[in-house]
Amino acid sequence: MPRPVHIAFLGCGFITRVHCGHLRRLGDDVRCGFASRDRARAESYTREFGGFASYGSYDEAIADPRVDAVVVAVPTAFHLELTHQALAAGRHVLVEKPAFPTLADFEDVRQARDRAGRVVLVGENDHYKPLAVTLRRLLAEGAIGDLVLAHFVTVAHRLKTAEDWRNDLAMAGGDAFFEEGIHWLHVAGSLGPRIVEAHGYRPAVTATGPDRRPKSLLVALTYDSGAVGAIYYSREIPSLLRGLRVSKLFGRDGVITFESNGAFVVARRRGGLPRFVAPGWRDIRGYQAMYRDFVQAIRTGQPPEMRLERAIEDQRLMEQIMRTADRTAGAQVAS
Repeated sequence: MPRPVHIAFLGCGFITRVHCGHLRRLGDDVRCGFASRDRARAESYTREFGGFASYGSYDEAIADPRVDAVVVAVPTAFHLELTHQALAAGRHVLVEKPAFPTLADFEDVRQARDRAGRVVLVGENDHYKPLAVTLRRLLAEGAIGDLVLAHFVTVAHRLKTAEDWRNDLAMAGGDAFFEEGIHWLHVAGSLGPRIVEAHGYRPAVTATGPDRRPKSLLVALTYDSGAVGAIYYSREIPSLLRGLRVSKLFGRDGVITFESNGAFVVARRRGGLPRFVAPGWRDIRGYQAMYRDFVQAIRTGQPPEMRLERAIEDQRLMEQIMRTADRTAGAQVAS
């Protein structure tokens, strides 16, 4: 049996707890360490998750020769520096998304990765979740023929508190769509056809309450196949049953209807009966598959599915969306 991959988490916040809950299912493939600027917090996580070490600083974790890889799980503003530091020390890196604020940052890290000869995986767990895998398979099988229209709905009333670091746009790297909508931008672009153009349309931003970020966005998409699509994103709109959302893919020969969280998929081809597909609940958010890919890439030297080059495509589209959204917001103010 190969030696477990030793991974140190840089940051002991909410998302690290989410990751570790899923990592338990990987058994002996992975052992975790925990680093925080608050050593007591790192020690608490080490006890809770059976970690191999705790660290009172990120520097200490990166320098530990037992560490094979790090997970950068801190606010976006600190991702670039810690990724460079880890690569320079010969560590593999899984960096939480959104990985870096700008396309230039991604290119900078790509060069550092190539110099170091290490794996960098962008932690886009939605790429690996059963829903996305199922949608890609159905389209590849021709379940609905050529894609014509794609309609993605992800709305919920989930406001951040005043003290949440995401309220600081400089710390988060951008607004709510940049910070969380990146998941749906990736899913929309991972179906088979490639997105070649994206535009953002931002409704009026409310300036009341503790969460003052822009929280809603309509994104229009154009695919290289000639299909078009839209993402309806909001974190200030109530949704049915506090989370149930329905999205659709329209093809020339049928329609795929799916619950946006991955609860169900229904494919209906022209002239046929509806076909119910259960994507799977065991790893519904894709974290376990993501870490299996990371571990395999470390052991084999083969690039992971969510390598930097794939994330660069997402970032290029995100910058298009943010530029056009800013223009539409400016036009609203001017009028």
